[in-house]
Amino acid sequence: MEATSLMIKEVPQEERPRERMLQFGAGALSNAELLAILLRTGTVSESAIRLAGRILSECGGLRSLVDMSKDQLTQIRGIGDAKALQIQAGIELGRRLAKTSLTERVTIRSPKDVSDLLSEDLRYLQKEHFVCLFLNTKNHVLAQETLSMGSLNASIVHPREVFRAAIKRSSASIVCVHNHPSGDPTPSPEDIQLTQRLIEAGAIIGIDVLDHVIIGDQRFISLKEEGYM
Repeated sequence: MEATSLMIKEVPQEERPRERMLQFGAGALSNAELLAILLRTGTVSESAIRLAGRILSECGGLRSLVDMSKDQLTQIRGIGDAKALQIQAGIELGRRLAKTSLTERVTIRSPKDVSDLLSEDLRYLQKEHFVCLFLNTKNHVLAQETLSMGSLNASIVHPREVFRAAIKRSSASIVCVHNHPSGDPTPSPEDIQLTQRLIEAGAIIGIDVLDHVIIGDQRFISLKEEGYM
């Protein structure tokens, strides 16, 4: 359960992020201040801004916060179900906005384009995420979707899931992407086998698999450029 919260009028003026946002705009606020606005209130012993700062400190920064589950969040002192859901809702809105603005203008011409689009989302994740980019005939990104989340060292996805999603979006082609939480993007035998299965299924359906890009920590590997497709 969350402790009784400090009311905003009980918080010192310099620790009122909403007032600072009204005066200076969202761009002037720190990560802790923005998080404090999402939290709305602190606890009986901490203001929202101090609670937000402690959350960021304990979880290792904003990037680590993105991948935390509700259960992980509620293990932090001062965070109950309501605050955990507020944090997750704010993060999800940010993700959706980023995807909307990026996919409206992105054209995939090379593996670097794929890395530029997805590496910041994928490189810090603690589990493997398998993502598909769905492209039109001009290689414009129509949409992207995470089709599976695996264990620390394995991501499981079936071709039928991939091409069901591709057909739904009337895709001309797809690019497959997944991350390696170890930071090393070297493809595993399973990665290569999955890629071959997807290529074969795509050939039957008539949807090309243009590439399979593996994202590591500040590095990526294209299975097409490596000669695996």
